[in-house]
Amino acid sequence: MTIRDDHALAADLATEAGERLLRTRERLGFDDPAGLKAEGDRSAHVFLMESLGRLRPSDSVLSEEATREERLDPRRLKADRVWIVDPLDGTREFSEEGRADWAVHVALWERGRLSAGAVALPAQGRTLTTADPPKLPEFAGGRFRIAVSRTRPPEFVKNLAFLVGADLVPIGSAGAKISAVLTGEVEAYVHAGGQYEWDSAAPVAVALAAGAHASRIDGAAPTYNQADPSLPDILVSLPELAASLLAGIRDLHR
Repeated sequence: MTIRDDHALAADLATEAGERLLRTRERLGFDDPAGLKAEGDRSAHVFLMESLGRLRPSDSVLSEEATREERLDPRRLKADRVWIVDPLDGTREFSEEGRADWAVHVALWERGRLSAGAVALPAQGRTLTTADPPKLPEFAGGRFRIAVSRTRPPEFVKNLAFLVGADLVPIGSAGAKISAVLTGEVEAYVHAGGQYEWDSAAPVAVALAAGAHASRIDGAAPTYNQADPSLPDILVSLPELAASLLAGIRDLHR
């Protein structure tokens, strides 16, 4: 088993799960959003769990859609390799006709670090992967853009944008927001207010592989495969902006 095998597997599984989700959208339509969300979550989770069970039977898996008992399985904390997956990141957007800001996350944590990952953006027709990380756009200076939640942007991010001279851009799922940093639609993503490891593991793996800055909002490195999978805040940005964003966050939290 090579590192590249894991990169390719993450990309293949995320892409295939995303294609299946597109077919689910087509089959069920949008008249029953709750039913569409439930079937999307369920079917993508089953596909990823069955695929990883077959292709990486000795590895552990942490999935958003796992039961509480499965998440608390102590064998995961002793494992050298753990796949961290979000079968459908952005169920709200998935259930809204015409929206493309939802994703599938597949990441591999290996002996204390993220070693591979992929974020499929099925409705955008692309997958960002550590196998071939995107080339970061260059920051031209001046005002920049920060991705925030469509429905619940943290108040402090509004204050941070004013402080550092940035505009806020609402985008759906966490994976879509971080991907937007890597593809040049925004220059940063700042979040505080509740997330879990599966919300950021795959996009952070790709961001780091691409050379972007990724940290907690206090500047610490995010850690994964913890007993408590809560990972409530994250900052991903072009590297040139990280210092000013972290300084602004510190000023607002004094």
